[in-house]
Amino acid sequence: MPITDVVQTAGVPQIRIAQDPDADDLLGRDPLALVLRMLLDQQFPMERAFAGPALIAERLGVGQLSAAALAEADPAQLKAVFTGPPAVHRYPGSMAERTQAVCRLLVERYDGHPEGLWSDAPDGATLLRRVGELPGFGAQKAKILVALLGKQYGVTPPGWREAAGDYGDDGARRSVADVTDPVSLGEVRAFKQQAKAAAKAARDQA
Repeated sequence: MPITDVVQTAGVPQIRIAQDPDADDLLGRDPLALVLRMLLDQQFPMERAFAGPALIAERLGVGQLSAAALAEADPAQLKAVFTGPPAVHRYPGSMAERTQAVCRLLVERYDGHPEGLWSDAPDGATLLRRVGELPGFGAQKAKILVALLGKQYGVTPPGWREAAGDYGDDGARRSVADVTDPVSLGEVRAFKQQAKAAAKAARDQA
């Protein structure tokens, strides 16, 4: 299907990023899972990062994640949840801490509702600023989440593509925002490898 077309069932986007039905189902219906998945996408395979929220939910014994519950969780217990085995991330301790930091901000500013980041965003610039204020979200990660929201979740305030930069380009294969099936996953991974190789070559010539 075209990258901008997402099959909908009862208003829930049908995500195909984790390449696992249960994990992708959670990403489609749980806004917090989406935000945390982006947090976990750092020095870690994309599909495993996207499967992380489902693994957290399973270990907590819940059907949907709660920002309030995670914000108030005992740090040691949450670290154990992230450690596994298998580990939710290659750096389970630091990611457990960042997860709590993100959830605490969501509770403080959006009453624990992650969709508050985008539900009333008047334009792409505002959406990008809000996302960029999340702990662990640098400029690039924030742009990718804006692109993902626009391309696969129907969050398209005016100027969202401009706010997302190159990640917002229609038909791109630059990031997880462009992954809709195993084929596009391979294309995005190939793009990342090429970009990494090009950057290394540039450093070697400097």
